[in-house]
Amino acid sequence: MYTIESAGLSDTGKKRKGNEDTLLVDDDIGLYVVADGMGGHRAGEIASQMVVESIRDYIKSFHEGKVTASAPEIADQTLSPAANLVVTGIALSNKVVYEAAKSNDDYNGMGSTVSVLYINDGTLVAANVGDSPIYLIHKGQIETLSVMHTVMAEHAAAHPAEAEQIGAEYQHVLTRAMGTETTVKANICEIPYYNDDKLVISSDGLTDLVSPEEILATATRHPPKIACQTLVETANDRGGTDNITVIVLQVHKHRNSEGKIKNLLSRVSEGFLRRMGARKR
Repeated sequence: MYTIESAGLSDTGKKRKGNEDTLLVDDDIGLYVVADGMGGHRAGEIASQMVVESIRDYIKSFHEGKVTASAPEIADQTLSPAANLVVTGIALSNKVVYEAAKSNDDYNGMGSTVSVLYINDGTLVAANVGDSPIYLIHKGQIETLSVMHTVMAEHAAAHPAEAEQIGAEYQHVLTRAMGTETTVKANICEIPYYNDDKLVISSDGLTDLVSPEEILATATRHPPKIACQTLVETANDRGGTDNITVIVLQVHKHRNSEGKIKNLLSRVSEGFLRRMGARKR
């Protein structure tokens, strides 16, 4: 039996006038989301809010029994029901943002990244569109669960020998985003989680200024709430060039529940042996 300790924090940073990031921390349904919006006239802020709220509403409806399964036209038979739930939520959210952008001139060209963690019965589903990273910290090592959808990252993956030849200006040029096309394909993975695992989701306002090794050290040293505060402060101390958003999760195993189960089994065993001894007499 596991519980999740979680915290999230979003900060405007030192250079931006508004915050176009939106986060969600919902322990009740095991859903954690970061979205980094883009577009003028506050459209980026609106896009990221639409993304987070529509994904939350869809998965919450599933938990409330209002949605019984993933949309059949979206579902992937190679994925688990939990992963399909996330895939469907992202697809429906993309449609919400796309239609809003097309119906309102002020929202024209708006979009957002999205990174999702969904904790479900011993496994976690990680999914993303864009360049907001998701990290897993396991046994003192940090690894990236997300896939960066940027010109620079995809060029480096396709042409490793030429990775350094492309200009830094392509580092944040997205190759896919929420709401910019009629459909979107999220990268998704599903893995088990274990006691003391930590997970971090952030916007690039953090990871442009704080390295994965520093995230590892901070998340390992501090509980989630303090880790979030420390990471945001570090990014701001280094210039705070963008909005900064981070969610930190820590997995805790219920040791007491294990003890209760063992005690229960012991009492059942002792009772059985006493009854057997009484019969023999």
